[in-house]
Amino acid sequence: MKKPSSAQVKSTLIDIVYDIVGCFLYGVGMVTFASASNFAPGGVSGLAILLNYLTHIKIGFATVLINIPIILLTFKTLGKKFFARSIKTILISWVVVDGLVPLIPLYRGEPILAAIFGGILAGAGLALIYMRESSTGGSDFVIMAIRKKNPHLSLGNISLAVDSMIILLGVFVYGNINAALYGFIMTILYSLIIDKIMYGFDSRKLVIIITENGHDISEKIGEDVERGVTIADGVGAYTGNNKKILMCTCSKSEVFKIKRITYSVDSKAFIIVSSVDAAYGEGFKDIDD
Repeated sequence: MKKPSSAQVKSTLIDIVYDIVGCFLYGVGMVTFASASNFAPGGVSGLAILLNYLTHIKIGFATVLINIPIILLTFKTLGKKFFARSIKTILISWVVVDGLVPLIPLYRGEPILAAIFGGILAGAGLALIYMRESSTGGSDFVIMAIRKKNPHLSLGNISLAVDSMIILLGVFVYGNINAALYGFIMTILYSLIIDKIMYGFDSRKLVIIITENGHDISEKIGEDVERGVTIADGVGAYTGNNKKILMCTCSKSEVFKIKRITYSVDSKAFIIVSSVDAAYGEGFKDIDD
């Protein structure tokens, strides 16, 4: 068996640190604020909060139980690498949410404040997790599986549809419409926080890469991110060296993947990320939209 390099060990340790901090912030938002105030946001954590309310099963363990059938259904679609990272995060989340988060006193104030602060903390936590190309599982798996089979669909629209169904269940579990309203507020807020921390509010990004390894990088982007890349020839004005200029339009959630792929191939590559108001063509909007 090949011994992992120091860079791989360092990357794994950073992943774990991000997971622990991210899961803690996310868990505080879900348990200390949302669950304590009797409402559930979207996602599998929202389902786990509802299950906890009905059966008193711990939220972290309930999340793992709900994730099991989802993992079995979506494994082939999303691939081994993504699942390996996500399962690690799911297990860390279980330990953190059921072991560390209960040490924080529950918030017993206004539910609207619980939705606001819970959303901020949960959004910050998820952003840290997503930055390391991982996931807390659950609805993320479902959303990404749907998106992979239907690339023309918006991640935001898929996420909104899945989360809305879960949030509306809160009306029946808690017996009042306010539970759903607070759930929507928290879900919308943490979605905005994730976008703000990671990419800003723009829906599409144009990544321009200047490198001497254009073919290798474009091939890897096509394989791992499934995005097309346009390659143009260029020359460094100062050095006179031949360069390749790669242009790739992608979704917000794919920017970090493309950056990591690029620097794994060429650590000296120059990357520009800009916002795109609209993108038309395969994988984006139809020409007639």
